[in-house]
Amino acid sequence: MVKISEHRLITAEELPHSDDTPVDNELQNLIPNLLLSMLLDIWRDRDDWFFAVDMAVYYESEQLAIVPNGFLALGVSRNTGDRGRLSYLIWQENDVVPILTLEIVSHKYNSEYQDKLQTYQQLGVLYYVVYNSFAGSRGRHKNRQELEIYKLVNQQYELVSGNPIWMPEIGLGIGSESYNYANWERNWLFWYDREGNRYLTEREKNERERLGREQERQAKEKLAAYLRGIGINPDEIA
Repeated sequence: MVKISEHRLITAEELPHSDDTPVDNELQNLIPNLLLSMLLDIWRDRDDWFFAVDMAVYYESEQLAIVPNGFLALGVSRNTGDRGRLSYLIWQENDVVPILTLEIVSHKYNSEYQDKLQTYQQLGVLYYVVYNSFAGSRGRHKNRQELEIYKLVNQQYELVSGNPIWMPEIGLGIGSESYNYANWERNWLFWYDREGNRYLTEREKNERERLGREQERQAKEKLAAYLRGIGINPDEIA
C-alpha cells in the first residue's frame, strides 16, 4: 500500500481541486450525483461519512492526486463548515482512505482498468466500482462487463460477481438496473439493502407518499358515502 506522507502543512486551499479535465459524457456526472442524493436520504441521521463527485483525492504529497468520478469515505465528518471540502487530503482526514471509488468509463480512454485500478489498489481502497456504458461493443470494450466491482483481498483487487453486490464493511449493496431518471430510461447505479432490495429515489418516495394520501382520501370518501347511505351523517361522528 502507498505510505501516506507525513507532510501536514499544505492545505486544500493551496491545491487544485480537480484535474481540470472536462467530463466527456453525461453519465460521469449523473450517476455519482444520483448515488449521492440517495445517500443523503439513506444516511440522513448520520454524520460520519462523505461522498464526493469529481473531487481530487490527495495522497503521499501535494504532488500526487487522483480524481474519481465519485468516492465514499467513512469515519470522517460529512460537514466541515460553510465552504465544505475543496478537495480530500488524506493526511488531513486522519489518514482515512476512501472505502469506495467509482469510475464511469470515458469515451476517451482514461485508464480505468489499468493505472487508476493500480492507484486505488495501492492506496488500499476496499471497493473499486467501474461502470462502462460501452461494454460489449467492439474494440477495447468487447470483453468488459457493464458493471465491474473489485474488492481488495490481500492487497490485490479481485473481481466480484453478482448484481447487486453486498458490501458489509459499508452496510450497503451497489448494483445496476433499468430506471427512468432525468427522463432517461436506461441502466443506473443504485444502493441496495442486505436482502438485495433497491433503495427508493426521492421521486419514488414522494410518489408513494402521494399515492398513500390519495388512497386514504378515497377510503374516507367511500366510508362517508356508506354512512350517509344508512342514514348517518359522517360529519357528526367525533
